[in-house]
Amino acid sequence: MDVQFLGGAREIGRSAILVDGRLLLDFGMDSGNPPSFPIGDVDPEAVVVSHGHLDHVGSIPSLLSGDARPPVHWTPPTRDLAMLLARDTLKLHGGTYDCPFTRAELARLTQVSETHGYREPFEAVGYEITFFDAGHVPGSAHVLIDDGETRLLYTGDFHTEEQRLLSGTTARPDADAVICESTYADTTRDPREEIERAFVDLLERTLWEGGTVVVPAFAIGRTQEVLCICERHDLECYVDGMGTRVAELLLREENRKFLRDPDLLRRAKGNARFVDGRDGQRTRIAEQNTVIVTTSGMLHGGPAMTYVPAVRDHPANAIAMTGYQVEGTPGRDLLETGSAEIDGRMMRVSARVEQFDFSAHADRTGLRSFLERYRDETVLVNHGDRCEAFAEELRADGYDASAPDLGATCELG
Repeated sequence: MDVQFLGGAREIGRSAILVDGRLLLDFGMDSGNPPSFPIGDVDPEAVVVSHGHLDHVGSIPSLLSGDARPPVHWTPPTRDLAMLLARDTLKLHGGTYDCPFTRAELARLTQVSETHGYREPFEAVGYEITFFDAGHVPGSAHVLIDDGETRLLYTGDFHTEEQRLLSGTTARPDADAVICESTYADTTRDPREEIERAFVDLLERTLWEGGTVVVPAFAIGRTQEVLCICERHDLECYVDGMGTRVAELLLREENRKFLRDPDLLRRAKGNARFVDGRDGQRTRIAEQNTVIVTTSGMLHGGPAMTYVPAVRDHPANAIAMTGYQVEGTPGRDLLETGSAEIDGRMMRVSARVEQFDFSAHADRTGLRSFLERYRDETVLVNHGDRCEAFAEELRADGYDASAPDLGATCELG
């Protein structure tokens, strides 16, 4: 079995791995400025998708240009999230370099889609494929590929700790080789319950003091997680942006079984007040003593462009960042300097700004715990800023580990 890294090697973004020139694992995009896409010309016979984040699914419709019609295999939530993201990409960037596909190619995607549940083996171009719950976002999967001689486990993105929305992964299927993400390989987090308690304390304290809390959150997974936390602690909130559509999508009948507690998300959705942004609604909400959960998670667009300027001047208000802030984004600048360029204007923020690591990726402890099962197998490290360093650490501990470069092909078995 040969695997070629077309994206996501020694980097985060545009994940794409080609197996034996036939089977494609993920096909994402890096939504930076300018965006970047997987390298090379690829014409797979089938596609298998780990989960519905842009860096793993963002370029998939482009595979359906011309006469190409490879089947695309994924879980039902991953299919729905991928379609939602693709429609949003077309709406924002259709006809430009930032959108690598057309409306016609997106329409074809529904014709080739094939959905599968966890632990339900299926066949794709001669391989037996099995999805296992990865605990990252609803529908996320570890992908096990078996060609009869070699068993390859592609971890996708995964988490080993419990979240309100999802349980941590417990799957450790037998495999001869593992392609493992390493996003947080150099980070050890505080226990999840401590992070949540500190987050809730900030919200409760700000509300008690008469302030407003803006919670920038990623639309997929993070927004719904925050809504569940608010419901659990009896905190009323508003929710704005794409996260509202994602919540509705995840509560569809065929997607509910991919949640840890679908009734909790249903209650959380009922506890939140959804914002449509009409008639100055956002400006009025920003003046209330309330919690506002909104996109974008890194403050480079979305309804947050209204809420942050509205609350920035008063120290009784707070901005609670819930995810990693990439270097060069307004969210990162705000955390480091207290100022950020918001909607084209440089703004000084007097409101309290705090960050809470609600990441849905395994940290260093989680990664090492997961890989312990594969100590005697080949480990290929990808999807991280420090892949080489993590692979070197694993080698020093006796693993057969490496971090393939972009474009590299590795022979397994």
